[in-house]
Amino acid sequence: MNNLKQLERLKKAHSLIKSECTGSPSELAKKLRISVRQTYLLLEQLRELDAPIAFNRRTKTYFYTFDYELTIHISVQVMVEDQLMNIYSGKGLSNFINSLQGSCSPQNYLCYVKAKLDVVG
Repeated sequence: MNNLKQLERLKKAHSLIKSECTGSPSELAKKLRISVRQTYLLLEQLRELDAPIAFNRRTKTYFYTFDYELTIHISVQVMVEDQLMNIYSGKGLSNFINSLQGSCSPQNYLCYVKAKLDVVG
């Protein structure tokens, strides 16, 4: 489930870079709630996705040197009693998704999902 967290961070970082309001690397780290080292690794991942990232020392913010768009769609689908429910990831859902790990048997899984949906929903 760390992959979901990482995708959420990429999505948020992209949004901040696009709006040119990241601040310094340490400020960006605080906004993303990660360490400065993890922030640099995240920026490197964006560069690996061909993101034209640069840093403006005068305004102290990261920005894209030309138009760049990153679209990340995260969704979770759950089948409960022959009814397919779409659950889209967000801040409130990340703990829910992490808690689904380890619920292996179909009966336990469905009971667990129903209980969690009552809490989340």
